[in-house]
Amino acid sequence: MLIIKRHHTDPYFNLATEEYVLKNFTEDSFMLWRNEPSIIVGKHQNTLAEINTDFVNENKIKVVRRLSGGGAVFHDLGNINFTFISQGEPGALVDFRRFTLPIIEVMGKLGIEAKFEGRNDLTIDGRKFSGNAEHVFRNRVLHHGTLLFSAVMADLSGALKVDPGKFTDKAVKSVRSRVTNISEHLKEPMEIEAFMNLINEHVHEMYPDAAVIELSGQDHENIARLVKEKYETWDWNYGYSPAYDFRKMVKTANSGQIEMNIQAEAGVIKAAKIFGDYFSVKETSELEAALSGIPHTREAIQKLASEIQIGEYFAHITEDEFITLFF
Repeated sequence: MLIIKRHHTDPYFNLATEEYVLKNFTEDSFMLWRNEPSIIVGKHQNTLAEINTDFVNENKIKVVRRLSGGGAVFHDLGNINFTFISQGEPGALVDFRRFTLPIIEVMGKLGIEAKFEGRNDLTIDGRKFSGNAEHVFRNRVLHHGTLLFSAVMADLSGALKVDPGKFTDKAVKSVRSRVTNISEHLKEPMEIEAFMNLINEHVHEMYPDAAVIELSGQDHENIARLVKEKYETWDWNYGYSPAYDFRKMVKTANSGQIEMNIQAEAGVIKAAKIFGDYFSVKETSELEAALSGIPHTREAIQKLASEIQIGEYFAHITEDEFITLFF
């Protein structure tokens, strides 16, 4: 067993590190790590349907897709992530209870009764503090979970607050649960670093022969390359999304009511249809045609808005109002 010390808080680098260790190391491994404010979406999710785009943009929150399935989660420095990567026999790799048991035992040492509930959650008094997911690669499994220690709950709810009526798709949807921070249940105050040390010590007790290591310079170079080629890219974080239909109705200040309908595939608008009681000089069909083929991103919509005269399609509309039609 390797206990790999982690220092980065960049979510792109951290998610890439998991994939790199999974696919390039042969030893079983354990890692604790934290991310700066970010949203981590499940492999099979429609990213735009999981995030509050206005909140994400205003707060400069990074959005990253992970290797494993399951729902979207919000990370900040008050959230700890733990990762077990283990070798095993095909068909016997997925075992949520095995990999969450060390966390339950650590909680017990602190006098807190934690339980495994549902498919993949850890709870205290029925409130979730840990969600877990797994990904199998050949004869290795990656199990990772969140540990809400002192996360900012307002940011958590704000970042993931999405109107479910906007999207129609077959993507995996997140299930929202009542959540709690571990710090609220401690008998004595504890810093997050001390809690992380306690987990590391417990894992070391479980595996007395474990070697504590740092990633090498070459490892960092390889991971940085994976970040550039995959984890920072729009293709992975948004374009990987399943096909979906999007609908939004906006009542503008001076242009009337406008309804935007979009069909998208791999994050790209394939068709658009616009309805409403607005007035226009140019045919709406021209704008619908211009939308076809561009990414369903704020940057692409802003670029289009700068290249056409929006007011000729929707009288008296502002650029900001036009952009809100798409998110």
